[in-house]
Amino acid sequence: MGISKRLAGVVVCTFLFFGGGARRAVAQEKAYVPVDRYDPARDAQKDIDAAVVEAKRTGKRVLVEVGGEWCSWCHTMDRFLEDHPDLQALLDQNYILVKVNYSEENLNERLVSQYPPIPGYPHLFVLDPNGKLLHSQDTSALEEGKSYNLARFLAFLRQWAPPAKKETK
Repeated sequence: MGISKRLAGVVVCTFLFFGGGARRAVAQEKAYVPVDRYDPARDAQKDIDAAVVEAKRTGKRVLVEVGGEWCSWCHTMDRFLEDHPDLQALLDQNYILVKVNYSEENLNERLVSQYPPIPGYPHLFVLDPNGKLLHSQDTSALEEGKSYNLARFLAFLRQWAPPAKKETK
């Protein structure tokens, strides 16, 4: 009987040790993974839903960027953000970015039809932490020459940042 109790204790300890690890692994699997490229194979609605959950958790807003690999201005925006770490930091501090593919392979019509018409690409939609549309931004208003205007882009991000997170500068 003593051996049975010891064996049962080992089984319970093993279960708790490995079971707890499995629970931690599941929790880690559910961690938000940013959608930072246009992928026609992705489910854009699920991506936005996950971003909304993350926005609620972090107190941020969701910035949906609709475009595609074919879009030269989309790549220009990526380079612009890379070249302006202060702008990227403001975006990261206030928004959960989700890139939504719009291409011949996947127009994401059902998702895109939920929002105002898109006059050009890339196009930005700002959502609150509940997924409600707050603003539709034609990025041509942020352009200057063959790139983007830093002051206008900063003003856009500051204007639509969550109230508690707005920069005081």
